[in-house]
Amino acid sequence: MARQISYTFNKQQKVINFSYDKYRDMYEAVAAAEGIDLTRFLAMEQQVAMTAKRGAAVKNYRQQEFARMGFADIAFVREEKG
Repeated sequence: MARQISYTFNKQQKVINFSYDKYRDMYEAVAAAEGIDLTRFLAMEQQVAMTAKRGAAVKNYRQQEFARMGFADIAFVREEKG
């Protein structure tokens, strides 16, 4: 089954399909769905990764920047079995 991502963008709940063939992670997928260019973000994220002592700094940067862009509650949708 296909994976889906649930997210909120500018206070509007949305669900999109996701494939690792197209996107590196769920953040890239939601940005592409909303037409947001991540070129500058990815360059800065790479700089944070090179200078940070822990991986948590990159995760924190990503979450803060996507919140600033208007995203919230980005998560994979869990499939219900039954």
